[in-house]
Amino acid sequence: MAEIVLVRHGQTEWSAARRHTSYTDLELTATGEQEARRAGERLQGREFAAVFASPRRRATRTAELAGLTVTETTDDLAEWNYGDYEGITTATIRETRPSWSLWSDGCPGGESPAEVGARLDRVLHRARELLDQGDVALVAHGHSLRVAGARWIGLPASGGGLLRLDTATLSSLTFEHGNPVIGSWNAAA
Repeated sequence: MAEIVLVRHGQTEWSAARRHTSYTDLELTATGEQEARRAGERLQGREFAAVFASPRRRATRTAELAGLTVTETTDDLAEWNYGDYEGITTATIRETRPSWSLWSDGCPGGESPAEVGARLDRVLHRARELLDQGDVALVAHGHSLRVAGARWIGLPASGGGLLRLDTATLSSLTFEHGNPVIGSWNAAA
């Protein structure tokens, strides 16, 4: 049975520092490039009916280093728009907003959980339509892919807060008895 394979991009300077990174278009670090190559080793020999990627360089470079041929880039896979919180860590945000949570509050000047969920629903719908042709890969970012996982299993976008996702990890979305399930999650390359 075909599945949707989620590939989180490799490490960047900001992901290593735990800074929120959406529209800032950073390159992979040397470690991130190694991670992406290792992810590719885990995917070696697999064929994909489609490979969708975020347009950010860290995602497209991860796909390239992993040996994946991107068939389409889409803004719907871009990372959560952190708005005023771009480049800032959660710890810094909580210095002035102690109870802030991305998963319930979203970001001022950026996106709400519902807005991110709507984008990922569109991606999942398109990917699901292609599964009769084979596996589909989504190469993107930590928070957006966590939302994809949550939405796949019927949780609200905020459910992504329950799913940890490290850099350059692989996850799979599949079916059991016709029901959408998470086949694997956060598997290190």
